[in-house]
Amino acid sequence: MIDTLLKAAVRDIADFPKPGIVFKDITPILKDAKLCDAVVESFIERLKGLDFDIIAGIESRGFLFGLMLANRLGIPFVPIRKEGKLPSKTTKQSYDLEYGQATIEIHTDAFSPGTKVLLHDDLLATGGTLVAASKLIEQLGGKVAGFSFVISLDFLKGRERLMPFSEKLISLVHY
Repeated sequence: MIDTLLKAAVRDIADFPKPGIVFKDITPILKDAKLCDAVVESFIERLKGLDFDIIAGIESRGFLFGLMLANRLGIPFVPIRKEGKLPSKTTKQSYDLEYGQATIEIHTDAFSPGTKVLLHDDLLATGGTLVAASKLIEQLGGKVAGFSFVISLDFLKGRERLMPFSEKLISLVHY
C-alpha cells in the first residue's frame, strides 16, 4: 500500500519551523525514484472520474508532484507562488497565518475562464493557503475541481475549510 510506503519514508522534524510543530518532511520520498513513480500512479488512480483541465501547484513543494502528475496526464501545470516571484501580470490573494499574513499570486493569463482546476500541494494542514489559492482560481473565472495532497493532517481540520470550493479531496496519507 502506498500509505505504508509513504509513512515509512516521511521524516518527522520536531520544533520546525517553530517550537511545538512536528514538520512532515517529504524530501526522503524524493530520493526514491520508484516511490515517486508510485506516488504519481496512486494519484492517477485516485483521480479517475474527476473532470479537470489543468493542475495548479502551490509553491514550492506543490510543484514537485503537481508537475509530474500534469506531465504524466498530458495537461498544463500552473504555478501559484509567493508574492513577487512571478514575472508577468498577476492576481494576488492575501491570507492570515498563525504568525502574520502572506500573499500568493497567479499569472492573470494562467488559464481561460471556465477552466476546471485541480489544486495540488504536498500537505494539507489548516487549509489557509489552499483557501487563498481557491479564491485566486475563482478570481480568474476558474472552477476548483478538486484538491490532491501527498499528506493530510486530519486533526487540523483543513478539509472543512476547503469544502465550499470542492468536496473532492484526495490524500495519499492521513495523520
